[in-house]
Amino acid sequence: MRNLGHWMMAGGWLFAVSIADAQQFMTGSGPGGIVRMFNTDMAVMEMKEVRKDLPCTVTPAKTNLGFDLKFHSGYEVTVPMQELTGPENLLTIIFRITAEGRREEPLYFTQRVKVPAIEEDAKGDAFLQGVFDVGEGKYHVDWLMRDRSERVCSYYWDTEAQLQARDKTLTVGIPPLTVRAAETEQFREEPPVERNTADGNLTVKVLVNFAPQNSRSATLQPVDTSALVSILRTISRDPRIQRFTVVAFNLQEQRVVYRQQEAEKIDFPKLGDALETLKLGTVDVKKLAQKRGETEFLTDLIRKETSGETRSDALIFAGPKAMLEANVPTEALKEVDLGSPVFYLNYNLNPQNMPWRDSIGNAVKYFKGQEFTISRPRDVWFAVSEIVSRVVKSKQGRQLRAASGN
Repeated sequence: MRNLGHWMMAGGWLFAVSIADAQQFMTGSGPGGIVRMFNTDMAVMEMKEVRKDLPCTVTPAKTNLGFDLKFHSGYEVTVPMQELTGPENLLTIIFRITAEGRREEPLYFTQRVKVPAIEEDAKGDAFLQGVFDVGEGKYHVDWLMRDRSERVCSYYWDTEAQLQARDKTLTVGIPPLTVRAAETEQFREEPPVERNTADGNLTVKVLVNFAPQNSRSATLQPVDTSALVSILRTISRDPRIQRFTVVAFNLQEQRVVYRQQEAEKIDFPKLGDALETLKLGTVDVKKLAQKRGETEFLTDLIRKETSGETRSDALIFAGPKAMLEANVPTEALKEVDLGSPVFYLNYNLNPQNMPWRDSIGNAVKYFKGQEFTISRPRDVWFAVSEIVSRVVKSKQGRQLRAASGN
């Protein structure tokens, strides 16, 4: 459960709470199992009466489809800091999720959170949140939290995961009426894909600007990373693509963070390790002195990645809006011999607030490429499907022209 071990005081004071045990299924949880838990905890869940012996406010989060094509649900909890003052405390969280029509197959989760000693005059609220993943369907959640003094906070709610009518063609990553612990590792290894050599046999080069949606942010937010990694995963899962070149860069740092050349699959764990080296919010003095350093970096990147003897069947840019002081000079773009179609997957959660074409988009337009706005999960699936279909047709056209001698 991501962020369950992080607490925040009102007013912006932040401190970390160490987690004794990571979120896990309780022993015996699942079909036919027998869950072992305190009778008092089970009684609280079965009574389904909201308890506030330990004062808290529980706010269920709306279930939404993520860019990873999984439904994410969860909750937020606030506790007055005055209720946690004194020596170290231990909060035990237990919740049960039951899918509609599967009353006899509930899943139980548990987690323990250590709270450090808190001074008596502490003010404000402590804050925590948690998430879990589900497939399409309706679910009921029974939730409780208790401290070492056996004070209990409990809450109960229903949630539903449902695809919109226009999204019915999407394949959700979790089967209907299924509950799973939320993935905490965004850069896990991708399962093997059976490649289709008869229809495509494509090679693609993907240039990803790993940057936050908010250009003023000093950190790469999980929601941004998730979207960009999901774009890469969707590309990697298309069976018509045989080989991948991935170039991860950051315009603010003017640096290529990671490169993987002509590989049979994308190495997500190594990409994740490389992105740990990003230091957004700190600027190199030498680069700061360059008035148009970011534009020069992007210009050099395009030149380098479109040159050389090895050609890809498609060049794909991906990333948030890159609103630079100046666009890549037309003279520099004229020097580029592209030789293959170019695309831009522009990650933009609020396109109505920023409808203008950015510097990467202007370069793609010059090459007569196509730009796709990625603001919802469905956009990724449809854009990648359209791109690969166009690349297949483009390659077949080149092969026919070569065979005819034109």
